[in-house]
Amino acid sequence: MNQYYDNQSAITKGTVQEHDVIMRGRKLLDITGVKQVESFDNEEFLLDTVMGALAIRGQNLQMKNLDVDKGIVSIKGRIYDLIYLDEQQTEKAKGLFSKLFK
Repeated sequence: MNQYYDNQSAITKGTVQEHDVIMRGRKLLDITGVKQVESFDNEEFLLDTVMGALAIRGQNLQMKNLDVDKGIVSIKGRIYDLIYLDEQQTEKAKGLFSKLFK
């Protein structure tokens, strides 16, 4: 039995899914435990994870892979920073994106 199967069974039993962030050479991110992709463009991704909101900023960012059922997101591009946001910062970030994409 592999580790991922254990994570999936934990989700169905109502426990918290694991959250991992794996970066390879500041060019590729693999993120697990993603509940929702709130917004994204080529400079910033805003993700809702099981551990809170996560903002990824960089240059030429692209979604390489998205598996909503498994909660996995892969992002490629030049990664400058990763930051977990509190609720107030999350609402501000969502508001900014909604104004940009009206």
